[in-house]
Amino acid sequence: MSKIVEGLRYSDSHEWVKVEGDIAVIGVSDFAQSEMGDITYVDMPDEDEEVTAGEEFGALESVKASSDLYCPVSGVVVEKNEDLEDAPEKVNEDAYANWIIKVKMSDPSELDSLLDAAGYKALIEK
Repeated sequence: MSKIVEGLRYSDSHEWVKVEGDIAVIGVSDFAQSEMGDITYVDMPDEDEEVTAGEEFGALESVKASSDLYCPVSGVVVEKNEDLEDAPEKVNEDAYANWIIKVKMSDPSELDSLLDAAGYKALIEK
């Protein structure tokens, strides 16, 4: 069973969001990393790049697949997790501790369209 963390918001495309003021910390769910297998590369946008809710912002590559990442919120990237450039497998080790990007949100109301932990659990159990 995949780990789901209470208090986070989740997208249908398996990204999670942790809200810290007007900053959205974004990563991929435990379910997503387990489905992909051993992650070998994380493609991330650079700082100061604009991202749009529902649009692609990067990708994960594993030994068996490549999967696009979709941003759950709109805004500007304020930080990317540079640790993942040298150690992408950290996403497999703990998908919630190893975030991918941090975004200064332009419209926090976009969070309302995301799933809570119970909603996400129902989605992946289908």
